[in-house]
Amino acid sequence: MASGNDTHIFTFLLLGFSEDSALQPLIFGLFLSMYLVTVAGNLLIVLAILSHPHLHTPMYFFLSNLSFSDIFLTSTIVPKMLVNIQTQSQAITSAGCITQMFFFLLFVELDNFLLAVMAYDRFVAICHPLHYMVIMNPQFCVLLVLTTWITTALHALLQSLLVLRLSFCTHLEIPHFFCDLVEVVHSACSDTFLNDLMIYFASVLLGGGPLAGILYSYSKIVSSIRAISSAQGKYKAFSTCASHLSVVSLFYCSGLGVYLSSAAIQNPYSTSMASVMYTVVTPMLNPFIYSLRNEDIKRALKRSLGGKP
Repeated sequence: MASGNDTHIFTFLLLGFSEDSALQPLIFGLFLSMYLVTVAGNLLIVLAILSHPHLHTPMYFFLSNLSFSDIFLTSTIVPKMLVNIQTQSQAITSAGCITQMFFFLLFVELDNFLLAVMAYDRFVAICHPLHYMVIMNPQFCVLLVLTTWITTALHALLQSLLVLRLSFCTHLEIPHFFCDLVEVVHSACSDTFLNDLMIYFASVLLGGGPLAGILYSYSKIVSSIRAISSAQGKYKAFSTCASHLSVVSLFYCSGLGVYLSSAAIQNPYSTSMASVMYTVVTPMLNPFIYSLRNEDIKRALKRSLGGKP
């Protein structure tokens, strides 16, 4: 392959987890199972919320958006990996790689922002219960979700356009199972200073910003819960945000684990394995966390599946 400035003439190679052909059927079956469970579980959550009017509240509106985002996040990366395993090919076109990278950035950041919005929703519900319906009115909830979509889409578009300006040489192997932005940028043979700068600032602003909002919201929530006199009242207040707090912990701990492990181990295959946690495992577990820890969701799912209410 000759070098040049036209990204569209290149083919990238996704090295995945292992080149051992004996492990490929096991990897295929494992990821296919996780993908089907993820899609089915999140679709059930969305259908339960849409079909039961008593779940038409801000908290469940945001949850349904999170479930949609999780479906598209895994659908962005897992099907291509399964096709590559089945066809015994590691290739992905440059156009396909940029497209996959765009949608991955879009939906993983959408998850990030939606978790922050959900934390704010729980903050208002617990710290300002008398003004909850006034503050979290339908128009404001829709505005919050639209703002997250627009912000993440613009950032994903900006990062993709910055990658298109790069020149790539003959070494186009990506030691990952999807087109990760950092890995793609580091495979370029032209100057990547502007790309690295944008990745850094985006990590601080779009990653640290929502996390700071979540931490602030929960610091206020904890203070309000501690001020409640009765143990039953404390338990009821905490139970309203227990599911969300579990999802937040899983998402951020797995995400931070990826970057900490990649910095400490410097092993691309270890980074790929760690990335599975927040790209595949977390979206798969989210429906179980909400259905097991939330009585409203459990009742709605039973009704949707034809069980007793």
